[in-house]
Amino acid sequence: MKDAESHSPSVVRLNIGGKKFCTTTDTLTQREPDSMLAAMFSGRHTLCLDSDKAMSNSGYVFVDRDGKHFRHILNWLRDGVVPTLEDSEYNELLREAEYYQLLGLIDGINTVLNKRKEDDDLHTELTRTDIIKCIQSDKVRFRGVNLSGLDLSKLDLSFVDFSYACLKNVFFSRANLQCAKFRDVDAEASIFHNATLREEDVNLLGQIFVVLYWLVHAFRVQIYKVCYYLYVLFVHACLVDCSFCGADLRSAHLQNADLTNANLEGAVLEGANLKGAKLNNANLKGANLQRAYLRHVNLRETHLEGAKLDGANLLGAIR
Repeated sequence: MKDAESHSPSVVRLNIGGKKFCTTTDTLTQREPDSMLAAMFSGRHTLCLDSDKAMSNSGYVFVDRDGKHFRHILNWLRDGVVPTLEDSEYNELLREAEYYQLLGLIDGINTVLNKRKEDDDLHTELTRTDIIKCIQSDKVRFRGVNLSGLDLSKLDLSFVDFSYACLKNVFFSRANLQCAKFRDVDAEASIFHNATLREEDVNLLGQIFVVLYWLVHAFRVQIYKVCYYLYVLFVHACLVDCSFCGADLRSAHLQNADLTNANLEGAVLEGANLKGAKLNNANLKGANLQRAYLRHVNLRETHLEGAKLDGANLLGAIR
């Protein structure tokens, strides 16, 4: 008595480059109706069978492709699940999916690869615990370090050098960032809610300048080299989509910083230098911009409702 499966018109046997598979016409046609496989088994095309079994109902349909990943193709058609593979294997599977015109699988693979790339970009080199250990030392530098996605809220990060670091999606809320340096950082979508990013208090500054006066006259130190370290430096920083709600940015140096879509609502930018900054669609509602340097800055697409601009240098600003 012959196997019932062999009499079933829905059973399909495939020979993919020498590897043999068994499935059904429903599996091959239903999930990806516009694919090459669906077209092959629609009944509109003549199929190539193994020569030795061409006269038999159990003959295998031959496809001249590498069969290494075809089981993943079948599992996708059965369950709609993208397999978990190494990137190199995904690239191989992607080529097969393109050959068979499996558009859903192609999109699924690309989604997985893009997610992996994003995760790699956000992979941090240090943890919050590592940061806490580091800031207990006298001089802290995270120049060029990837700190993406870390929660650094409420930490004392004063005088820390973050220059050239990747700070995407970092939480700096309520952190003390007095005199921290952010030159050329990429801080896209970071949060600075109620963080302190200003220069030292006036009384302490007075004491510092007494020391500076002594250094300049006793050792002929160039004063601009010493003063360079007394300010928050966001020069040339990428701060796209950053949130600075209520942050204290008094006297901050933000020259040429990209603040596109940044949320600076209620931020204190008194005396801040925004020369050349990009403020497209930036939210500066209720912000304190008194005595801020905004010469030739394009404010046409900036939200300034309720902002304080007393004494701000707006010469040549586009409004």
